Parts: sequence; C-alpha cells; structure tokens
Amino acid sequence: MKGLILCAGRGTRLHPFSYSQPKTLLPVANHPVLHYCIRKLREVGVHDIGIVIHPSQVQIPPLVGDGSQFGAAITFIEQEEPLGIAHAVQLAQPFLQDEPFILLLGDNLLMDSLHGLKRAFSEENSDGVVMLSEVERPQDYGIAEVQEGRLVSVEEKPRQPKSNLAVIGAYLFTKPIFESIATLQPSSRGEYEITDAIQSLINRGFHVDYAVTSGKYSDVGTIDRWLEANRWMLTRDLGVTHQVGDETSVVNCDIVGPVLIGKGCKIENCRLGPYVSIQDGVHLKNCTHIENSILLENSLLQDVTWKVTDSVFGRSSHLEGHSTDNSGVFILSDKSSIRIPAVKREEP
Repeated sequence: MKGLILCAGRGTRLHPFSYSQPKTLLPVANHPVLHYCIRKLREVGVHDIGIVIHPSQVQIPPLVGDGSQFGAAITFIEQEEPLGIAHAVQLAQPFLQDEPFILLLGDNLLMDSLHGLKRAFSEENSDGVVMLSEVERPQDYGIAEVQEGRLVSVEEKPRQPKSNLAVIGAYLFTKPIFESIATLQPSSRGEYEITDAIQSLINRGFHVDYAVTSGKYSDVGTIDRWLEANRWMLTRDLGVTHQVGDETSVVNCDIVGPVLIGKGCKIENCRLGPYVSIQDGVHLKNCTHIENSILLENSLLQDVTWKVTDSVFGRSSHLEGHSTDNSGVFILSDKSSIRIPAVKREEP
C-alpha cells in the first residue's frame, strides 16, 4: 500500500503567511502540518509516499528530503494547475500504479490514527474507504449517506443533508478510482471533485466502505482554524506544562502551559500562555501577557504593555510599543514591523 499527500493548493485564506511558504509547511505546535501527515501514514505501515506539489513550492522538497528522516521513501509529483483533488490523484497514477493507496490532504490535521481507515479495507470486498465524522452543520461539508452499513451517496454541501456524517479528507482507494476520475467533468468551481469520483464509483457498482472517527480534526485553512489546531495539539502534547528548547534563555517569566518554546530564544520579563507556540530564534522582552498565539522564527516583541491574544507573528516580524488598551489582536506578515509610541498625557 502507498500513500499520497496533496500539497499543491494556493492557501489563499491563509494570506499573508501562505505568500512566503506553502500552507502545509505552516507550523502547528512548532511542526509543519505536512510532517503530521507523513507520520500518520508511517503509523499504519505505509513507507512509499507521493507528495503532490505546485512547481512554485520549492520549500517543500528540502524540508522533507527523500523521506529517510521519517523512515519513508518520498516521491514528488507536480501539479501545475489547481484543478482539484481528483485531478491531483490522476496525475499521481504513474506513481501509484495498481496498488491500494491512502490519500490525505496536506493541510488536514487528524487526532486519530489511520488504523480505523485501514481496518475498514478488505482487499477481497472493498474498492475504497472514506473517513467520516459527525458534524453540527452538515450543509457546510461533503456529506455521506449510509444505508445498512454501506456508503450509498456523497454530496458536496447539500441544502438538505441526508446525514450529519462529513467527509474529512482521509481516503483509501484502489485502481477503479482512476477510471471514475477519467469520466468527470469540472464542477462549477472549475475543479475535478473527489466527491464526484466517489459517487461515480458507487454508481458503477463498486463497494465503498467507511470508517467513522470521533477524534478532533481540522483543515488548517484559515487563521482561526490554525490557532484552534495549535491549541489542541499543544494540549495533547504538553497538557498544562511547558517545554523550552536548547540554548533558550528564560528570565523572570510567568508561564502558564501549554506553552512550547523553540531553540535559541531570548525571553525576559514576560507572561506567556496558555496556548502559545514560539519557534526558534524568537526574542520577547517586557511583554505583559501573550496567549493563544503563534510566533514564527526570529520574531521580536518588546515593551508590549497590553494583552496579546489570538495573534500570529510572521518570521522576523517586529512589534514594539505601549497602549492604553487592555488587549490586542495582531496578524503580522513576515518581516513586517509595528511600533506604537507611548501616549503622552496632556498636563491639566
């Protein structure tokens, strides 16, 4: 069995951060989302992994390499035009050949393992497996209809959902999926939809199974979802504690976990947490309170005299200054800078 991870999306909802790096490389608890996907595949014994990228995503191959750091073999496949998930799968057919494969979306973060997906697959009886999860607003998702333990339909964002079981971006397919993709026409948004390919499989009489997960999951596709994913990954890995990287100096600080601090940081006179991820080389000095935030490499915050929350600071960004406000939210792109001067009170 092989693995396929799709990373060629543009990530427009994560601007400005996805201007400078692919969204699949944005860190959650200081690790790129893509790394989590690779590890999920390795947990279920998948060694041979294809990663679909856009030619402009030159940062991904050096970060992943040949896969040896994960105990895997990595093959990169280019998708020049963003024509949808099914199109990317079709491009990967020479790599996948006739083997069953697990398909993951590179910006999806799953708490549960893929063992349930793999267990639901039987080489004798299954032509595919789709991972599902119960959701509160099914009209916002691709929704599966299940009858007598069998998947009978999949519909993208239905007005009248037939269930609350959403397709969450983890699949297992066999060779017939390529024939189904070959019959597709672009959807109204100009893409070849994987939900249409799954429905084509069902219509053609192939047996598509399903696995239901109760674990948390998120597509890290917006700033809010990125921060949410960071919160639950920090909670999973650290609980209420904190972790400090090598060659990092922490002086006179109050830290409320979970807080993760990278290597080579300098932090002085600050209150941090909960739910803060700090990457390598970050400098913080005289910061009244930072919580529920992500600070990317080499960012600098100094003399920030109000509570910073729900914020993301890009690589080498800089925030300095005083404020009479109680709290503030900042979304600073790479190498951006904000300085807020102290407010001078007029003499009576």
